[in-house]
Amino acid sequence: MDKNLDKLKKDLNIIFIGFNPSLVSGEVGHNYANKHNRFWKILFEAGLTDRMYLPNEDGDLLQKGMGFTNIVSRPTRAADEITREEYQEGREILKQKIDFYKPKIAFFVGKGVYLQYSQCKKANWGKQHKKIVEGVTDFVAPSSSGLVRMRIEDIVAIYKDVKSLLNE
Repeated sequence: MDKNLDKLKKDLNIIFIGFNPSLVSGEVGHNYANKHNRFWKILFEAGLTDRMYLPNEDGDLLQKGMGFTNIVSRPTRAADEITREEYQEGREILKQKIDFYKPKIAFFVGKGVYLQYSQCKKANWGKQHKKIVEGVTDFVAPSSSGLVRMRIEDIVAIYKDVKSLLNE
């Protein structure tokens, strides 16, 4: 069941970073596979993809400069099941991955993911001024989970902001 959901290669434009895989994603081996997750719809509406992709096409996005990883690789029902030790270990592994793959942007799908990674107390949406890995811009956006109590239009607007960073 615990398949590695990383879809990574060097010099990507964006690596999308989540908390950890859902049980569904862990089972099928593809990112954002839970039917209640709006990730693929948000990417399309934000203009980051040319069409609405399906979770089983996550690997196809490598050719379009986008990759995927998580701060913790163990699938759970909810992020609150992740232990402090898993975050501690995941933070170090994630820093190594980002340093090795050197994407233009480390895109955190959820403020909590970034706070765990950066050890910051708070963060605003969008580009972060502090760089954890030299040469990589950190970008924080709301989680695409259906549990997030934000209007989808507002979430899409934040995801759109990453496009201008790619053109810099």
